[in-house]
Amino acid sequence: MVRAGICVSCGACVALDAGGASRMRTTPRGPLPQFAPDTRLPELAWDACPGKGIVYPALYRAHYGKLPESWLVGPLLVVRTGHAADPAVRAKGASGGVTSAVLIHLLEAGLVDAVIVAKQGVPTPLEASPVFANARDQVLAAAQSVYIPVAMLDALARLEPGKRYAITLVPEQAAALRWLQTQGDARALQIAYVLGPYTGTALYPAAIQTFLRSQRVPRSDAVTSLQWRAGEWPGYLEIRTEAGRVLRSKKIYYNFLIPFFVTQASLQSMDFANEFCDLSVGDAWSPKFEAEGGGHSVVVTRSAEMEAIVARLVADGTLALDTVDPLGATEMHGHMIDFKKRGGFIRNGWRLALGLKAPDYGIAPESVPTSRKAVEAVVSGLFVVGRTGLARWIVAQIPESVIGPVFNRLRLGWKAASKPTKRKGLGNLRMIETVRDPGRE
Repeated sequence: MVRAGICVSCGACVALDAGGASRMRTTPRGPLPQFAPDTRLPELAWDACPGKGIVYPALYRAHYGKLPESWLVGPLLVVRTGHAADPAVRAKGASGGVTSAVLIHLLEAGLVDAVIVAKQGVPTPLEASPVFANARDQVLAAAQSVYIPVAMLDALARLEPGKRYAITLVPEQAAALRWLQTQGDARALQIAYVLGPYTGTALYPAAIQTFLRSQRVPRSDAVTSLQWRAGEWPGYLEIRTEAGRVLRSKKIYYNFLIPFFVTQASLQSMDFANEFCDLSVGDAWSPKFEAEGGGHSVVVTRSAEMEAIVARLVADGTLALDTVDPLGATEMHGHMIDFKKRGGFIRNGWRLALGLKAPDYGIAPESVPTSRKAVEAVVSGLFVVGRTGLARWIVAQIPESVIGPVFNRLRLGWKAASKPTKRKGLGNLRMIETVRDPGRE
């Protein structure tokens, strides 16, 4: 998986190493497994590897007992929009603070002994790692989005026997954990609740160095802190340096880094809404909420126990949420749902046609219009060019104050032009199974 370039940096294989000496090492492509000479991996490590792909129909049936009724966002119970009622919790979160509020409740109600969350700045300002939190202030200290890969499942090796945990995961990690649970892995079964964000595109860590060069920060001026979504929603990238510089870039502006540093995991994934979490939370992008400000979230419950918890938190005023129509809520994220569900399938197929490795999730869109493939050719061509050393060097020479606004205008123009094609047939999206499910034989 590593040599093929499709490792998703989840850390599951390292955690499952019976030798206990393997580690996740820091690289410009994010954390990657470094296996010790006496590595002893069980067959389960391969079966649960999301880099090669987990057969989603088999996992849907094993975990949920059925296939999704809607292939857009996966199995669900209730969809709501809103935010945490506590202004302090809401302000700390990347959007509405809902994930933080639920994690705090799980701790304070004694439902878990600790929560495992991704935290930027561990062990260095430019890195991010899983940390264990067992108090409100620790949860809030790790709030905010992290847009670089984090080996969250590496934390399974550090669980204490007999304790229960909640964890936040991105989609591929959540699928891997669920597969481990369905196979009876003892440590995976200690995870009582899985929460996770809607996940579009992540960046390789090298993106930050390019951003710093575009801001003319010398290599000798070390970064002391980094926040991906500081300030008022939707937030801005904030970087502080030893020399006292404070760099800020609106979220919509530093997105210019995506074509040059988007992770391979982002491109090959077919799950945007984190379909194997108990609770999935995403930004509520709508004119109404953007006008109100303050941060709002789309909140999806997928298990009966999590639905009961969220319903209680709504009833007691901890969460300010309103129930909404599930299909209507997808309109906020139609562009990115298409990017994953159909775009991911197209891109993986093209990799295979070129003799490269790609994950197989055991599903395929029932049909993909030729016009949609044409749009993907443009998008993927941009990524191919953007990943070259020359393109990355050129973009580093352009000040963020110039390229940020220009990229945003181009992005909005392309989004408007491609919307009819990317939305065509999306509301009626159906998937077919492409891999035999041994569990049904």
